[in-house]
Amino acid sequence: MLSAWAGALVPVFSDTSVSGTGHLAQPPGSGYVLAANHTSFFDPVLLLGTLHRLGLRPAVLATAGLWRVPLLGRALTREGHVPVHRGSRRAPDALRAAADALAAGRGLLIYPEGGLPRYRAAHDRPPGRLKSGVVRLALSTGAPVIPVGHAGARRVSSGSLAKQLAGWATAPVRRPRVHVHIGPALRLDTSAHPLDDLESALAEAWSSAVHALDDGADGNGRLAAGRR
Repeated sequence: MLSAWAGALVPVFSDTSVSGTGHLAQPPGSGYVLAANHTSFFDPVLLLGTLHRLGLRPAVLATAGLWRVPLLGRALTREGHVPVHRGSRRAPDALRAAADALAAGRGLLIYPEGGLPRYRAAHDRPPGRLKSGVVRLALSTGAPVIPVGHAGARRVSSGSLAKQLAGWATAPVRRPRVHVHIGPALRLDTSAHPLDDLESALAEAWSSAVHALDDGADGNGRLAAGRR
C-alpha cells in the first residue's frame, strides 16, 4: 500500500525520469540490495514510488522512530519493512531481518550514508562516506548490490523546516525535475576493498543522475502520471 501511494505521489510532486532500468534485472526469486544516496525527506517517496512504477516492491531499512507514528508503523510492519534502532543494543536486529528478507528472495532498499546531510541549500552534493552495514550484509549473504543515484530531490524539500513545508506545498505547481539513475550490480564478495568499490559506484550513479538533469533527461525514461 505504501509503495502504491508513493507511486501515485511521485508525478504529483515532481517531474521524475529514470535511466539504467536494465540493471534491475535479477534471477527470479533472488534477493538483491538497492543502495541509494540520501538527500531529503522526499527520498523515500521518490524511490519507493519510482520502483513501484517499475514493478518492484523492496523492503526498506528505515529509522525505528517511524514505527511509532500511528497507522504508519502498522503499515510498515505489514509490508515487511525493517526498523533500524540506531545506537542501541537492538541495532544488529536490522541486519538479521534484512538477511532473512534477502534469503526469502526479496529486494532491500538501504540508505548506506545512514542519515540526511546537514547542509540547507537546494542543490545536490555527492554522497558522503558510507556506513559498513550494507557491505557486511552483502558479504554475509552474497546478494548483489545495485547502486541507485538520484538528483533533484532537494528541489522538492530542503532547508529550514519552514522552507521544507513550503517546498512540499508548492511542489505540485512547480513539479521540479528529478532524475534517478540505476547503476550496474556489484558482487562485493569478490572485491578486496568492497566499501571503497560501493562508494565509487554510488558516486558514479549519482553523477549520472546529475548529468541527466543538466542535459535534459530523455522523455522515454520519464515517469508520467498513471503509467510506468
